[in-house]
Amino acid sequence: MDRRALLGLKDSTSKTNGGSGATQASYLRLPTITANVTRPGGRRGVMTVETGLDTADAALRTRVAQSAPRLRAAYATVVQQAANALLPGAPPDVERLVTQLQAATDRTLGRAGARLLIGTVMVV
Repeated sequence: MDRRALLGLKDSTSKTNGGSGATQASYLRLPTITANVTRPGGRRGVMTVETGLDTADAALRTRVAQSAPRLRAAYATVVQQAANALLPGAPPDVERLVTQLQAATDRTLGRAGARLLIGTVMVV
């Protein structure tokens, strides 16, 4: 019995997502980005943003993997700026955040082609 198959650690290039036909290898999940916010009453809170990148081009996918630390740094800057602009008790502007994160992605990679995917945006 292959234990790696049970844990999902087998080579993901041969698997496909559901019936979509897209390979899982085109998706790279990045660590959660966090930033400090001011909550109602002056208390401090945390804004968390889950991100990932879907890259169809194999050459760009390699560049994405190599640039992961730079992407995390660029995303942290964008999320902190969004958190600083957030009024206490107000929800984050997710559409604007996605636009700014996509622009940071394109700027960091040097070209367009990697599509930013947002998981959860949460302020606690």
